[in-house]
Amino acid sequence: MGEIAKHKPVLLIAAVTSRYLTALDWTIEKTSEAWGDVALRSPVFDFTETSFYTESMGTDLKKQFIAFDRLLDPCDLPATKHQSNQWEEDYSEHAETDEVRPLNIDPGYISEAKLVLATTKDRDHRIYLSDGIFAEVTLHFRAKQWTSSRWTYPDYQREDFQEFFTKCRNLLRERIKKLPR
Repeated sequence: MGEIAKHKPVLLIAAVTSRYLTALDWTIEKTSEAWGDVALRSPVFDFTETSFYTESMGTDLKKQFIAFDRLLDPCDLPATKHQSNQWEEDYSEHAETDEVRPLNIDPGYISEAKLVLATTKDRDHRIYLSDGIFAEVTLHFRAKQWTSSRWTYPDYQREDFQEFFTKCRNLLRERIKKLPR
């Protein structure tokens, strides 16, 4: 029988998508108030791999990733997803935009082995966590590189995204080395 051990902490990240740069800035402010200081911030990328969000979010979408200074217990992922969903609603109610959904915030985490995203949608490759939230291993780290699966979103297969995820993974590894044993 395997020995049960506490999971190492992980690096909390968020993928923020909007056509409005002010929405990205608003999200950084809101998330850092609740989740702690921002440790890493990706460039703002053009989000062109799918038209899935066009009807609800408009065109010319941008995506930015944020990694937080504070490490996370992976069990806390459902709570972060609920919080991010509430922020999306708050922004939508107060922003003066034409879109139904002017902001999308997808929290997740990076461990040494994988990038996990939280979602409210059940699919065959997702595991139920709690409180209506599922987890998806979007990428896994093997042989010193990120590897996708058949269900990995096309944008997460981008080299520039994966370069940022590698920076996040390296930051996590540095932080884990400093933890008390």
